[in-house]
Amino acid sequence: MSEDKRPAPRALGARNKARLWMLVGSLALVGSDLAVKAIVELQLSRGQTIEGGLVDLRLHFNQGVAFSFGADLPPVVILLGTAILILGLSWFLLSTAGTLGRLGLVGGAMVLGGALGNFLDRLAGDGVVDYLHVGWFATFNLADVFITVGAALLILATLLTGSGSKPPISSPP
Repeated sequence: MSEDKRPAPRALGARNKARLWMLVGSLALVGSDLAVKAIVELQLSRGQTIEGGLVDLRLHFNQGVAFSFGADLPPVVILLGTAILILGLSWFLLSTAGTLGRLGLVGGAMVLGGALGNFLDRLAGDGVVDYLHVGWFATFNLADVFITVGAALLILATLLTGSGSKPPISSPP
């Protein structure tokens, strides 16, 4: 007689709760990213700069991907490539959500939220709205911060848990 390899109902519930948490968290980050971009776009639409010391606010539309690479490619190539990457990323993060641990879930939500925020922004047509300017680095936005910090948290969570296999939610005995 073959052994049933399906997860126990409690494990399935914890895994689904982790997935839901990651999705809700990423959607909240998408909303905050798009709201900030809309405000910045309204306030800096005439090309002005708001000086802030270490970080200035300066409107820039990035037609390419990171650091404007690929800006000369047809927009449909950038959109399709980005969509494929986000679908793969979403599949990976949601399929492993139950094993990421709390820190990994936060990191995953940040990466997914940032990626979706920039993708939706790109769909509007002018490219990704970037506005954080430090002078010594490329101009970037809040979604880029989410992606970078989220990736660092995912790496840290993996290092702290060994294989990243600690469940995010402990099941009662």
